[in-house]
Amino acid sequence: MNRRPTLLAAASLTAAAVLSLSACGGGDGGSKNDDKIDGASNAKPTPTPSSPKAPAHAIARPRIELPKDVKNVFEGGRTGDAKKDAILADSERMINSIDEAVTVDAKDHPALKFYSKGDALASAAEYVQSFYSAGTTWTGETRYYNREVTLLKGGAAAVTYCGDETKSYSKDRKTGKVKRTAGDSDDYVSYNARMEKNSKGVWQATVVTSQEGAQQCQP
Repeated sequence: MNRRPTLLAAASLTAAAVLSLSACGGGDGGSKNDDKIDGASNAKPTPTPSSPKAPAHAIARPRIELPKDVKNVFEGGRTGDAKKDAILADSERMINSIDEAVTVDAKDHPALKFYSKGDALASAAEYVQSFYSAGTTWTGETRYYNREVTLLKGGAAAVTYCGDETKSYSKDRKTGKVKRTAGDSDDYVSYNARMEKNSKGVWQATVVTSQEGAQQCQP
């Protein structure tokens, strides 16, 4: 693996279970796991759009900023269905919000709990904290592809996608030293996210599972 000290996953659920879950309602609830996370980042953050592909409408969204040396590339995003496109756009924001919390030192990361809740928020907070505990961050580029949306009964949705981490690397938070290693099959990760629309009109991740070295994500 290149950059991730731990997997972003809800340990109590499998990826297949996300698709079969019935909708359990929206809500804007937070989590006790989304506490402020201390750390340091030497990279200067620059703004990245919350979504390059879908209008934000009247929703007041928190700004998401990633360092100059951190880039997420999202392939696809236009399905021809306005609802699915909105879900994909908020899925992008969810991913960026987690990486902002990992790579940018701040007292609070409001986007993290804006785009995730429940098990997904708890898992995200644990994932972010694992970087700080290890004294690392990451640099480089991660590519997301094979993104698909399945609308579920009750109004929820499942988003499946792959992540290519072969060009993203672990970076020491204090020294800035980058550990460049050759990518391998484990750097291709399969994700499955359950998304629910809250009262503000935001599609939030409620459960996210992942699998390293997934066969369907290999080049």
